[in-house]
Order: sequence, then C-alpha cells, then structure tokens
Amino acid sequence: MIGILNESDSEDELPPGWEEMTTANGNVYYVNHYTKGTQWTHPRTGRTKTVEGELPSGWERRVAEDGQVLFVDHINHTTTYTDPRLAFATEYRELSHPMRQRFDGSSTALSVLHGRDLRGKIAIVTGANTGIGFETARSLALHGCTVIIACRDLKKGTEAIEKIKQERENVLCETLHLDLSSLHSVREAAEKFKQKYRTLHILILNAGVFAIPYQLTKDGYETTFQVNHLSQFYFTLLLEHPIRSCHNSRVVIVSSESHRFSSLRTVEDFHQLSLSPPAYKYWFMGAYNNSKLCNILFAQELAKYWPSVNVFSCHPGNMVSSSLSRYSWTLRLLFMLVRPFTKSLQQAASTSIFCATAPELEGVTGCYFNNCYRCDPSNAALDSALATRLWSVSQEMIINIMKKDKLWETLALR
Repeated sequence: MIGILNESDSEDELPPGWEEMTTANGNVYYVNHYTKGTQWTHPRTGRTKTVEGELPSGWERRVAEDGQVLFVDHINHTTTYTDPRLAFATEYRELSHPMRQRFDGSSTALSVLHGRDLRGKIAIVTGANTGIGFETARSLALHGCTVIIACRDLKKGTEAIEKIKQERENVLCETLHLDLSSLHSVREAAEKFKQKYRTLHILILNAGVFAIPYQLTKDGYETTFQVNHLSQFYFTLLLEHPIRSCHNSRVVIVSSESHRFSSLRTVEDFHQLSLSPPAYKYWFMGAYNNSKLCNILFAQELAKYWPSVNVFSCHPGNMVSSSLSRYSWTLRLLFMLVRPFTKSLQQAASTSIFCATAPELEGVTGCYFNNCYRCDPSNAALDSALATRLWSVSQEMIINIMKKDKLWETLALR
C-alpha cells in the first residue's frame, strides 16, 4: 500500500522562478520559468506529488483558446492558473526519491529479465515478427510469458515463433493477425483475442512505420498517423476489459525522442487535417515526429482514464538497425553507417521490457522512459489539453469509419 508522507513547509518552498502545476489526471509537475523546462520532481526535495478528488465547490477547470488551463472561482469571481487542490497535494513513498537506476542504455532486454519468472502472464506485442518487437517478444517468451505476436504477415509471425523455439522448444507463442492500416482488422484482432483469453497482463504497442511515401490506408487516413497511433489507440480501447481485469497490468507505448520535433503545439493543431494531412502537406519526417508525440499524449490520457493500469511510453534508441528504415535506400545506408555506434536490437528492447515488467514500477503510471530510466518528455507531451484533444479527435476519426460499416453503436470508446 502506498504510504503518504507528511509535508514540510520549509523544505517544500519552491526556488525563485519555479511554479507548481497539475495535469488533468492529477499529477503535479514543476515549471522553471527561467529555462522554460518542466519536470515531475520537486526541484528541492526530489519528491513527486499528486492531487486527488474533485475541485472545491464553486470552482471550474477551463481550457482557454491558447491551450492554457484556467481555474475559475465562481464564488469569488476570480480566475487563476493555479489548481486550488495543490494546497492539499500528497507525496507518495515510491516516488519520494529519485528511482535507483538498475539498468542503462547498454542493458539488454534479457538482462532486465534475469531471474524473472513470467509464467502465467499473457502479453501482446504488436509488430513482433521482426526488429525490436521480435526481441521484445523473444525475451518475454524465454522467461515463461505467453506471447501473442500481433502482425500483418502471419507467415513472418510464424517464422519468428519457430526462431524462438529453436532456443527453447516449450515457449508459449502464437500469432494474431493485425493489419494496422485497417480499423476493421484491428477490431477483428481484438475480438479474436477476447474469444480465447479473459485477461491481458502486458500490452506493448511496438509496431510502427517510418519514412514511407505519402499513402492512405484502407480507411482513407494518412498511413503513418493511422499505423503509429490511431489503430493502436483503437486496439487498446477494445482490449480494455482483459487489461483492466488484471492486477498490475501494463500498457507500454513505444514512442521516440523525435516527438520533441513535432509541429503539433496547440489545441488548434489537433484536428483531422493536421493529424492526417493531404498529400501537399505531407513530409515523412514531420508525420513520424507528430505520430510519436501522439504516442506520449495517448499514454498520458490513458493513465487518467485507467488509473488501475500502469501506462508508460518509452524511447527504444536512436537509429537502431532494424527494418524501420526499409522504405528509403538513403536511410538504409545512413542506418548502416551508424550501426556500430547505436544500440543492438536486444538493447533497444530493454526499455520496453523494463516498463512492462519492472517490480518497482507497480503503482506508477503516465511516465516516459529512456534507457530504462524515467525522464521528462517535451513540454507539448505534458500538455493535458493536447492529450484530451487528441483523444477526442481520435475517437471521432474511428467513429466516422465505423459508421460507414454500421458498427459504431458497438464501439468500445468512451
């Protein structure tokens, strides 16, 4: 059980230039107005706080046109940027001190799992037939976890399983057909899983595309956005019951440090034409950066909706030699040249595995990890108004397609 610590007014005083603020799901973060940076931990104590419960009577939370969050006191007719619940914020023991770093960028997924017994656990890894996803699935399977390899090409998925079985014959692996360019396929995959399994302990959203030429999916949306975010957003929501039925279940969304270069900055940027742009507005790198920001915003909002689930986003590594660059010969050459200086696939899978299994992360949620350690994402990734807007627009885009199939009445969307 999480223990609440007593606060000390003296040590809790913020240094000059710092401000305490809250996210929509109650996490407290700190803004340094000198450096324009943000962080989760108190700049003096290194502790992390949360606020709980509803706003006091007469108060209302609003989002201004510029994306700023405001708190309106209707009784005294005042407006402030400060959440009134901050006066009653509590500190939690698990996060009261910086987390001891057991692993780093050189750690492998198998070293993270050393000595762990995952028998009885069920995991889905999307895009697990190759690259980082394969090493993620392999590492889990070799430690006793039942792993479902969710991928578009079942033949490649089966070949991946046979490769794992060459190391250990009795591993529990199976394939699940999942074509992220089709919301219909996403729905079928989720239903097929739920017909066989009642629980899902680990969901790792690893699949993604990069540097592809402009093209639309079967649903009419830009492919990078749908594959990297929209379809995996939908897949997760459809699996709500089996995920939330488990104690200490984990959802891990593989993002990228490239989210820091996203062009999405304000609430107004989050509409269908910017998330899924027409051909004349498309740039493959911009589309990828934007989709990676969406990954972290999705994790932030999902943590709010599913408080009993441990939700994380993470960065696997820079320019890891995998099939991600297969659509561009220039990028393939570049990835090949830097290969001696980047992570191996096993090292790249380590942070996903850490987020999915580390005991010290039980009860922690909504955090971003790099090199098996919690770090701060961009300011945009911490913007609760952007996260709320993305969630709403993503729902609308899915419902538009489901209406065409006359299935929107049965959507598992909030």
